[in-house]
This record gives sequence, structure tokens and C-alpha cells, in this order.
Amino acid sequence: MKTVIISGSTSGIGLGIAESFALAGHNVILNGLGKSEEIEATRARLAALGAGEVIFHGANMLEPEEIADLVASTEKAFGSVDVIVPNAGIQHVEKIEDFPVAKWDAIIGINLSSAFHLIRAAMPGMKKNGFGRIIAIASAHGLVASPYKSAYVAAKHGVLGLIKTVALEGAEFGITANAICPGYVETPLVSGQIADTAKARNMSEEEVINEVILKAQPTKQFVQVGQIAALANYLVSDQAAQITGAALPMDGGWTAQ
Repeated sequence: MKTVIISGSTSGIGLGIAESFALAGHNVILNGLGKSEEIEATRARLAALGAGEVIFHGANMLEPEEIADLVASTEKAFGSVDVIVPNAGIQHVEKIEDFPVAKWDAIIGINLSSAFHLIRAAMPGMKKNGFGRIIAIASAHGLVASPYKSAYVAAKHGVLGLIKTVALEGAEFGITANAICPGYVETPLVSGQIADTAKARNMSEEEVINEVILKAQPTKQFVQVGQIAALANYLVSDQAAQITGAALPMDGGWTAQ
């Protein structure tokens, strides 16, 4: 049984990863936004999936002190932090000359700096224990760019640089650091964007999926949250002990082009 912290895990990809780790019997620390009663319902549902405990910590990913408390309180409750999954992220789309400075700062803060703060807080304990698994949820946009996403692309490229550095620093301590780089993932948020885009462009939802959303993904299929979760679980296993410093695409062939 391992203890796993997943930032941004009250919905979407993070929640799917949390579910998979809970089902595997690990202790899971949820973090993210939402109504308190909905978060508690999610926590209770995940706790019933396996033998581990599931708790929630409401650390704001823009506040380094709160991120440090997330790690410290987890170590106090469970004795160690074995796995961290920096996953929290936000997005904003705008041409660079009109990109709001506040949005740039927020995206860099949540998508990149929060990963740094989470890793920084967890590394001493992982080194002491001689074991750690760091799995950042990056993006295909950590490997290639798209227009109008300057902050997001910059942040995700930064995550990959951070992970490579951490992999080198942790290599002699039983710590691996890797990044999963998904293409477009089928989540409720994306489903809502499809409906909105179809209405705005006077297109069918199928046309939006194939001609807009999945235009860059040769398989013309969404990545499934469960597929990302399965890869995360593999990276925690002993079989993956020699995989470190890697950016692992799961993008339907997007970055092969």
C-alpha cells in the first residue's frame, strides 16, 4: 500500500487517476475545487473502492505554503508520501498580444510552479525513505505547440524540463520522475466544449470532433481517462523502476507527425 497525492483530483483526469489508485488499495489524498458536499461524496465513493484511506486536502495550488502543508499533513497522517501526481491545470486561449497578464501568471502558477512546489516539499521524505514516484500530467503541448496557447504551452514545456531535472536528482535515491503527455482526453469539460463549438460554428458535434478537436490526432479517437490512469499505475510499479526522466505521449499519434 502506497500513499498518493494527486493535485487537481476532484474532476477529470485527476479524479480518474485517484479512482484507479483507490481501487488498487492505496491511500489517496484528493485535492481540488468543488462544492464541499460533492467533494465529500467523491471522497466517500473512492474510500469504498479499496483497502486504503481517502482524504481531502484543500490546498490552493497558487499558495506554496498550502502545498507544503498538503505534503506535511500527509506525512504526519500516513508516515510517508510515496507517490505524487502533479496534475492541476487551467487553460486560456488568446493571441499573445492580447493575452491577459493575470491569466499568464495563473497558468504558469498552477500548471508549472505548483508542480515545483509539490515536488520540492515531497523530495526530502522520498530521499529519506529511498523510494518515490513522481508522475506529472503534462500534455502533447509539452512536446509541440499550437497557436493562441502561449501560457499553456510554455508551462507544459517547463514541466518536462522540471521532470528531467528531478529524475537526475532522484536517480540514486530510488525516485523516478516521469511525465504523461496526453492529447485530447474525453472529459466532461471537453464534452461541453464540443457542444458549445458546434453551436458557435453551426456544425454537428461529430464534425467538431473530427474536424476541430481531433484534427491533430491521427487515430481520430479521444484518449480515455482510464488509459492515462493505467499508465500512471504502471509507472508506480517495480516493473517501471528504470523508466525515469521520460515524456510519455498518449496522443493518438499527434506528436509523431
